[in-house]
Formats: sequence, structure tokens, C-alpha cells
Amino acid sequence: MKKEKLLMGLLVFSSILYGNSLIEKAKNNNLLAIPDNKIELYKIIDPKGLLTPEKILLGKKLFFEPRLSKASDISCATCHDLKAGGDDNVPVAVGHKGGKNPFHLNSPTVFNAVFFDRQFWDGRSPDLEDQAKGPIQAGVEMAATPALVEQRVNAIAEYVSDFKKVYGKDVKIDFDLVTSTIGAFERTLVTPSKFDDFLNGDTNALNKEEKKGLNTFIDKGCVGCHKGMGIGGSMQPFDVAAEFKFSNIGGFKGGKGGLIKVGTLRNITQTAPYFHNGTFEKLEDVIKEMARIQLGIKITQEEVDSILLFLKALDGRKSNTDNPTLPKE
Repeated sequence: MKKEKLLMGLLVFSSILYGNSLIEKAKNNNLLAIPDNKIELYKIIDPKGLLTPEKILLGKKLFFEPRLSKASDISCATCHDLKAGGDDNVPVAVGHKGGKNPFHLNSPTVFNAVFFDRQFWDGRSPDLEDQAKGPIQAGVEMAATPALVEQRVNAIAEYVSDFKKVYGKDVKIDFDLVTSTIGAFERTLVTPSKFDDFLNGDTNALNKEEKKGLNTFIDKGCVGCHKGMGIGGSMQPFDVAAEFKFSNIGGFKGGKGGLIKVGTLRNITQTAPYFHNGTFEKLEDVIKEMARIQLGIKITQEEVDSILLFLKALDGRKSNTDNPTLPKE
């Protein structure tokens, strides 16, 4: 009995040591946890201290508001479904009158986008507040003009009242204020996972196989692009070791210098189809393709399965995703 207890104690001690060393290895490879302390989290997502519960709620209403689109039938939430993975799960984004993105681009997730270095696949926007302007005005998305948005919002008494409560009675409700308020809500859409619990010190948050997958993920070099708190979101060159299998679909060549924003791996199991042009359905095929075109290696099925187990551990805890009650005309 004493020997069994001693053996069990040694196994537990060994597990803790391995967990701690793996945490350090992950951090040394620039994998960052979402803070488990709300004050520390808000220092990151709200560095200027501008978020208030009233502003977040107003931004949420506008995020779900279809009257911001020309035909009053599309909202931000149409392509960024908060009940799913924060995207629309179709290969190519569909907008005004059924129009499809001319470059066959799909909708990236809005979850954890606050951690990204840049917004849009080509990185043309620096933050969420600026990004929110694009889809509303794009002819193939919401197809509205700033003037139309301002007219409609100012014509709805509840919105006018809400803006005055948030910004003061003399507020001028213009397009920039509407979109920046949407961005304020989007800043709160973070999804901490058991991976974050692990990095924050809970060595038992990941099981043995998930830890092995994390170790494989690091050793194979996936952290070269999928790093930081977003586990993606930086601008990187694409198909550096070999040509992407479906590079001919859509013709998208990236932004400045041909760089493409790295998709986040958080909630990745919920955001199929994959890649900027939505050409892969299975996550295990994505892992193989990324190993081939980015790392220039052939990855074994055992390694694929191991990494896949780790990726599943990145599914996060969501909050504030229920549809708000929108004001009447």
C-alpha cells in the first residue's frame, strides 16, 4: 500500500513538473494566455479605458442591427454568428442581393479579433473600430453609405437616447461614432479556453494527449505564425515553401508585400471551411497543407492527430452572445 501511494505521488509530481516545463516552453515560444483576471484583461482589450457597460450594450445592438445595411436585411451578426464560431461557415462571404466576395474571401471570426495585429485578410485596418466601417459600405456586403447609416440611426428615438446616455446629451451621431461603438462591443468578444487555464498555471487543465499535442505543435514550428494571445492575427507571407493547393481560387494575393493575415486557431473546430478562400473542409487536411506549404515538411498522421487534439483544446468559453432586443422604428 505504501509503495502504491509512493508511486502515485511520484506520477503526480512528474506530471506537475512536465506541465510546468511545457508552460514555460509555450511562453518562450510566444504563446500567450488570455488573462484570468478581468482587470488585467481589460488593460489589453481596453487600453484607453473607454469601455462602459452602456457602450458595450449599445455596440451590441448595432452589431445585430440589420437597418445599418442598404436593404435592412444584413447585420454584422449575419456573417459573424456569435452562436457558432463567430463566422458564417460558408466558403465565400455572401452579402447585398446575394452578392459574393469578388476574391472568394470568406468571413474570418470576430471572436478574439481584438488580439490581432491587423484586421481584414489583407491587414488594411489597424483596429476593430476602423474595420467596422468596411463591411457596412462594401457594395457586396451591406452596401450602405455613411449618410444612410446616420439618417437611419438618428431616426430611431431609442438609439438617440442610448447615444446620449453613453456620450453625453450634445453628442453628434455620425458614421464614425456608430462604427467605433460597434468596435467597442467587438473588443469584449474573447473566449478563454482550457489552454489558457493551463498557461495561467493549472497544470491539469490539459490532459496528457492535449499536452503532447501542444508539444508537437511547438516542435513542428506551427508557432512561427500561430502565436501571441490570438494564436494568429499577425501578417505573414503565405505558401513560402510550396504553392498553396487552391491558390487559383479567388486570385487573392494578400496586402502590402503579399502578406496575409494569419487566421486565429482559437475555436478553430467551429470555423470551417478554412483558409482565406474557404477551400478546405477538414481540419486535419489543413494541418497537412500548412506543414507542406509553410514549413516545407511532410507531417505524419500521428503528428496530425496529436496537433488536432491540442487545437480542440482551444475551443473557448463564450459570453454576451445572446441576441439583444432592438429598438422599434
